[in-house]
Amino acid sequence: MAKRRAGKALERLRLIGMVHLPALPGSARHRMPMEAIISRAVGESQTLIKAGFDAVIVENFGDAPFAADCVPKETIAAMSIVVDHVVRAVRAPVGVNVLRNDGVAGLAVAACSGAAFVRVNVLSGVYATDQGMITGRARELQRERSRLCPHVRIAADVHVKHAQPISQPDIALAAEETVHRGGADMIIVSGAGTGYSTDLELVRRVKEAIPERAVWIGSGVTAETVAECLEVADGVIVGTALKRGGKTTAELDPKRVRILVKAAE
Repeated sequence: MAKRRAGKALERLRLIGMVHLPALPGSARHRMPMEAIISRAVGESQTLIKAGFDAVIVENFGDAPFAADCVPKETIAAMSIVVDHVVRAVRAPVGVNVLRNDGVAGLAVAACSGAAFVRVNVLSGVYATDQGMITGRARELQRERSRLCPHVRIAADVHVKHAQPISQPDIALAAEETVHRGGADMIIVSGAGTGYSTDLELVRRVKEAIPERAVWIGSGVTAETVAECLEVADGVIVGTALKRGGKTTAELDPKRVRILVKAAE
């Protein structure tokens, strides 16, 4: 099923839209019933794809404060249900990001829902984050992928936002290790935090270090900067700039979506 719904090859994706889920059952801020969460996620995904986005990533953004690297079972169950509805609703690749860094849970969701790829914030190396120290689990992820869903791709961050690298401070070397030793299929370079602009010089360095992999920009892309970003990166992940008032936690603004797609063209 995932292969049939993959659409454009993941390496050629240019515009990837974020679907930030409200707080899910079991999280401290959970208020919205699952039916409403599903409806919102499906509606936003359809809006993004119809406007010209190539793919979407579904993320449990509303679950902050996040578990570091092992989310509760109810989070995996809820995300599987939501992502399954999104996959069925759009004819485009769907990605999964289980925050903060539960890549194994992401693979489980992808295997059950037909998602095409997972985003892993820390696949390789050690980072100091607001959840504490997070260590990459590349070996475990690759073994689980081989067992559960060999077709699912891994998009991995290097020097991920909201974190400080401990093991490898050089972003180009970190990218090489994440690809060649960690097995990442795509690499993501971001700014310091959600909505923060990404240093394009760092993106160029990563592209030079791993020319055989697609490199995506993971934060801070706006309608004003998207064209310039796409001159450097293979693709961009956009979330905050598409929301009402430019606020990450707000609902999607269809007008902002259309403006950004037009600017990217």
